[in-house]
Amino acid sequence: MIVEEKKVDKLRVKKYDSRKSLGQDAARLVGEKIVELQRTQKVIHMIFASAPSQNEFLENLAAFDGIDWTSIVAFHMDEYIGLPTDHDQSFGYFLRKNIFDLVAISQVHYIHGDAPDMQSECKRYESLLKDHPIDIVCMGIGENTHIAFNDPHVADFGDKELVKIIDLDIQSRQQQVNDGCFATIEQVPTHAVTLTIPALFAGQHLFCMVPGSNKAKAIFQTLNESISADFPATILRNHPDAILFVDAQSGAQITS
Repeated sequence: MIVEEKKVDKLRVKKYDSRKSLGQDAARLVGEKIVELQRTQKVIHMIFASAPSQNEFLENLAAFDGIDWTSIVAFHMDEYIGLPTDHDQSFGYFLRKNIFDLVAISQVHYIHGDAPDMQSECKRYESLLKDHPIDIVCMGIGENTHIAFNDPHVADFGDKELVKIIDLDIQSRQQQVNDGCFATIEQVPTHAVTLTIPALFAGQHLFCMVPGSNKAKAIFQTLNESISADFPATILRNHPDAILFVDAQSGAQITS
């Protein structure tokens, strides 16, 4: 059940009583947007985030009635460097398991984190994004307000690259442990490939799902700090069509 709605700059914010309700309604709104676009477009291009915060949303989206998945081409927004694509903690593997293997999707373009030349891999993926303008981005926000893996120390609102190699800050790596993805921080890779903020911002419709108490501070900062790369998610407040979904825990510090 939705308990509060507000707007901060251009960003619409929807707060729900539970993580389950958030996932259900976010999937409904994304599903309805896909169906709407499919009335006039032969192909829909989408970007998906890979994180436990997306579990309920992805489960419900896979079950949404009316989507023609055979007309959807998908991308993902980041990948660890050094992990093979079939590794349990690969972001590509996460999305295959949680959405792509469950639907009759047309095509998925994966970032290959184990490519022999990662700079060439970034250029390859950037070229794909340029050839496939993005309609819908399904994303989250990190504990340090990162979007994709654009941590504050590497975030650039005017980045000239669409895809780049970054080093993960300690808070991002610790989040992977907090989320249960790795047992210790030493196991978390130190570098990743990420879509940059301009690549995400180029999406026509942004849906940002952020449940959980560990995200409460990040949500407060996203909505209250000045819009700057020090708090990368604040840029969402400038997007013409973005919705932020929070639950009672992540939205605990939201003020009316």
